[in-house]
Amino acid sequence: MHILFLADNFTPEVNALASRTFEHCREWVREGHKVTVITCAPNFPKGKVFKGYKNRLWQKEMLEGIHVIRVWTYITPNEGIYKRTLDYISFMISSTLGALCVRKVDIVIGSSPQFFPVCAAWFVGKLKRIPWVFELRDFWPESIKAVGALKDSWIIRMFEKLEMFLYRQATHIVAVTHTFKKILIERGINPSKISVITNGVDLSHFNFSLKDEDLLESLNLKGKFIVGYIGTHGMAHSLETLLEAASILKYNYSVNDVSFLFLGDGACKKELIQNTKEKNLDNVIFLDSVSKGDVKKYWSLLDLSIIHLRKADLFQTVIPSKLFESMGMGIPVLHGVPGESAEIVKQYNVGEIFESENAQNIVHLILKLYKEPAILKIFKENSEYSAKYFDRKNLALEMLSVIKKLDEK
Repeated sequence: MHILFLADNFTPEVNALASRTFEHCREWVREGHKVTVITCAPNFPKGKVFKGYKNRLWQKEMLEGIHVIRVWTYITPNEGIYKRTLDYISFMISSTLGALCVRKVDIVIGSSPQFFPVCAAWFVGKLKRIPWVFELRDFWPESIKAVGALKDSWIIRMFEKLEMFLYRQATHIVAVTHTFKKILIERGINPSKISVITNGVDLSHFNFSLKDEDLLESLNLKGKFIVGYIGTHGMAHSLETLLEAASILKYNYSVNDVSFLFLGDGACKKELIQNTKEKNLDNVIFLDSVSKGDVKKYWSLLDLSIIHLRKADLFQTVIPSKLFESMGMGIPVLHGVPGESAEIVKQYNVGEIFESENAQNIVHLILKLYKEPAILKIFKENSEYSAKYFDRKNLALEMLSVIKKLDEK
């Protein structure tokens, strides 16, 4: 079977879409299938093309057996809704044209969070007369309303109509949460055409590791209790709440051996760094994104991993992928996202839940776990043990089974 996958993020980028797509496609190749991925020159989130790549009309490479075609797109940093939308639309056009040049395809998949690659998958599926799959990783455009990037308008309503059209037209929908499936059914989508394949973790890479002593020393973090956030610094994440918690610990509790480590990039990072300087928070460190090969060393430093999204009803439907990476590394979580993901934290007893945008709640839980290492140890052991239920390899094979059934019809 020849699977064509359209996604505007792919390795060596390290966001959730890039990791999921690469790890799934790698397993499908290992199962003996041909996989072609159409993507763009890696540039997320800074909007700068990675070293060794160029933003060309067409370039090909092979990554662990995956045929990768990179097409030209309008490249811009991950900030500003209008420029980003132009970026999305350019990929939709380029990936569609590129896909038409790929021969003997049996099925095409388009992945969100935004649905422009899915539009391309629909068009390619129609032209090639093959099944096409909508991989639903986020509700868009609802997510841009949730972060306040755009208010309700005729543009949003037009996008919402297009969104529903794609749900109805898809041969099959693969949703990453059970809540997504429930909402789609409530919107009138036939439940028989929806499968749930959650996010997970590559356990061959993200597994328990002792703290990297050289890195600890280089960052001047030896002897510190390290609370970390690893991921995108965007509007949805409300990381100013974490800075407020750092401020409370320093100025209200005079706690000097708890440090906050932020690793990643995004639209809000400059503002967060400026905020840190203004508050003189010497207990906060900001680091730029690193490669997937190096990020494990930074995960290993953490005593606690913080997962947080701003307070919005939409975010109760999502499961941040960093939850599974924390579990794979055996790192307890402080989880500030209500809904399905919070239920996972409770079910597997891998950390504590706090209210979104509640800095005082975060401080209380940090102090609790800092003072009670026995509880922290339980969370660590539970995290390591329960990560096997979210092994990316098994989830990739589940999705492959869904694809095979579509191909056989």
